[in-house]
Amino acid sequence: MSKTAIHTGSRLYQIVADMQGDRPWGNFLDAGTGKGSLRWLLTLETERWTAITASPGMAEQVSRELGEQKRPEDRLLVGNWSDPEFLQGERFDTVLADYLLGAIDGFAPYTQDLLFSRLRPLTGQRLYIIGLEPYVPYSSTDPAGKLIVEIGRLRDACLLLAGERPYREYPMDWVLRHLRQSGYRCVDAQRFGIRYGDSFIHGQLDMCDGRLRRLKDRNLALALSEHVQALRKQALALNQTLGGLRHGHDYVICAEAI
Repeated sequence: MSKTAIHTGSRLYQIVADMQGDRPWGNFLDAGTGKGSLRWLLTLETERWTAITASPGMAEQVSRELGEQKRPEDRLLVGNWSDPEFLQGERFDTVLADYLLGAIDGFAPYTQDLLFSRLRPLTGQRLYIIGLEPYVPYSSTDPAGKLIVEIGRLRDACLLLAGERPYREYPMDWVLRHLRQSGYRCVDAQRFGIRYGDSFIHGQLDMCDGRLRRLKDRNLALALSEHVQALRKQALALNQTLGGLRHGHDYVICAEAI
């Protein structure tokens, strides 16, 4: 099933809530937390929650976001799913993997195929996966798609030049295949068309600017910086003309542990 959604997490979290229906959330695991998923998590009626990030910096940001909203039974932990002893023996009624698969390459590269089997013993009832269909490796024929792909490729190039690893997204079909192999059955799976806007354009290209400031080759950095500025101007203008840059899909999958 394919629908159109603005490229923000709020709409996708509502899809997760719709899939959950009247089921209690119970003991909740946010397996790859961030400010967006945590804001949503705080609106749910959970018995308790555990939020995980592999980044100490993200943990600090999330902790500031939490303020006084964390209950004594709630936990914010720094950990890596490549550690077999992390949360060993624990079990959660609901598990959320919000863009977690795409982020793994930065913290535990080449272990993406193990993620769902790693989460399987922790999943008491349902696992929800929010992901992004890969778009950077593919070309587009329409003006909006061409710009989105060009922005993504430039962002990844700047990350690599700065010695960082870009996100590595996986398609929904890949996820469904690995879920079946890891002891889950798919309850529902939906794709949603994305409409990108100014915040995406600035966010991705600001990321480029930050990495270019760290390059030792200043001639290369200057040339790329000029390209970033030109691309930003072009994308903002087309976004205003079209009322959004439509390209690609997010997906939401609901799976149950067998």
